[in-house]
Amino acid sequence: MCKVLSLSRSSFYYCTKNRPDGKLKQENSILKREIIRIYHENDGIYGAPKIRIELLKLNLSFKVSERRVANIMRSLGIRSVVIKKFRPSRSDAVYNGGENLLSRNFSTTHINQKWVSDITYVHVLADGWCYLASVMDLATNKIIGWHFSRRMDTSLVLKALDNAVLARGSLPQELIIHSDRGSQYTSHEYSKKVC
Repeated sequence: MCKVLSLSRSSFYYCTKNRPDGKLKQENSILKREIIRIYHENDGIYGAPKIRIELLKLNLSFKVSERRVANIMRSLGIRSVVIKKFRPSRSDAVYNGGENLLSRNFSTTHINQKWVSDITYVHVLADGWCYLASVMDLATNKIIGWHFSRRMDTSLVLKALDNAVLARGSLPQELIIHSDRGSQYTSHEYSKKVC
């Protein structure tokens, strides 16, 4: 076969012989094992900088840089889970319109007498912060309308209200809708819908 391929016997045996891994490959093999261990012990929230600090505590016989750890993590297909903290924007504007018709009296005698509405912040790994607007009937303490969106704007609360009206058939005349004084609920579009 060597004659047909014009290859020397020594080259053939050199290519087919199992040789031990080089020093760099051995080091990377150790690093891969330790990086996976540290990553899973910390629920996948550690990135390259923190994993490197943990590796330095092991007193390995070779140097470990943050870049090397990041490259190995990339080759393994792992990365830290980053959850951005929610920082609400503060508004100094005071809403003077509307009055508190509910006056902390949450009791009702029948359905469609008092509804409450609010927005909840929900963190989703794929999309980051998302928002859930919901409308609850105080008579049954059940959510009768809701809407989920990536944007916290007036359309979010309007769609939740529309879903509540759709669930109950119509918007009752003697209904009290209570919400906080957020900009979505004090907007012209929302006020026009509920008044």
